[in-house]
Amino acid sequence: MTATDLINAYLDIWNERDAASREALMKTVLTDDALYSDPDYACLRGHAELSEAIGRAQVNFGDLRFALGEVIGVHHDRALFTWRLGEAATGHDVVEFDGDRIRSVVGFFG
Repeated sequence: MTATDLINAYLDIWNERDAASREALMKTVLTDDALYSDPDYACLRGHAELSEAIGRAQVNFGDLRFALGEVIGVHHDRALFTWRLGEAATGHDVVEFDGDRIRSVVGFFG
């Protein structure tokens, strides 16, 4: 799986409305102890905490879906990319890979 494939799979997690399906995706995309931080969340650890936060955030999203903007750069075990949430929001994320899964995500809003 390429870095772009893994990033798209990560965004699929954010777009998945069914909690059980979202958690199944997490097992293939994120390490068990994955870390997530953005301006709203200081440091979520693991699938359960992130899935709960995604579920709460989706209430505000309506029908909006995340899409990959551009993979700006990939080196060693990290990537920087842009994303958009419909026409409502944009941002940048830095992900750290651990083999074929993501170990951490640090997000920034547009």
